[in-house]
Amino acid sequence: MSAVADTLTHWFNFPENIEKLMFPSRTHESRDHENKGCSSIPADILDTPKEFIFYLDVPGLSKSDIQVTVEDENTLVIKSGGKRKREEVEEGGCKYIRLERKAPQKLMRKFRLPENANVSAITAKCENGVLTVVVEKLPPPPKPKTVEVAIA
Repeated sequence: MSAVADTLTHWFNFPENIEKLMFPSRTHESRDHENKGCSSIPADILDTPKEFIFYLDVPGLSKSDIQVTVEDENTLVIKSGGKRKREEVEEGGCKYIRLERKAPQKLMRKFRLPENANVSAITAKCENGVLTVVVEKLPPPPKPKTVEVAIA
C-alpha cells in the first residue's frame, strides 16, 4: 500500500511538477559534456506576475567572477570559472589548522526559460553571496476580438 501512496503523492504534487516542466535544470544531463567537473549552484525561483526571479547562492564570489548569458534563445546559463579566495596569512608562523570550506573551481547552472520570458530584458546583481537574476515576462498576447456582423 505504501508504494501506491508514494506513486499518488508523486503524480499529484502539481506545483513541484509544474516547476520542473517550466524550469528544468539541465546541469545533470549526461549528454551535456561541458558540465563535466562543474558544481551545481543552489537556486530558488520566484514566479511573479511581471517577472521570474532567480536567487542563487554564490558565497565568496564577486560579480566579476560570474557570467550570466542566454543560449539557444531560451536557456539561461549562469556560470563561474572563478574560485573563492582564501584569506592570506601574512604573519609568520601562522597556518590553517582546518580547511572545511571548499572552494569550487567551476560552477554552472542552466534553466530553460518559458516562452513568455523576455530574454532581452534580463538583469542581475550580486550582493552578500546571493546572485539575483530577474527575467521580465512578455506581455500576454492580445485576446482575439470578436465582432458580430449583422446579416441583412
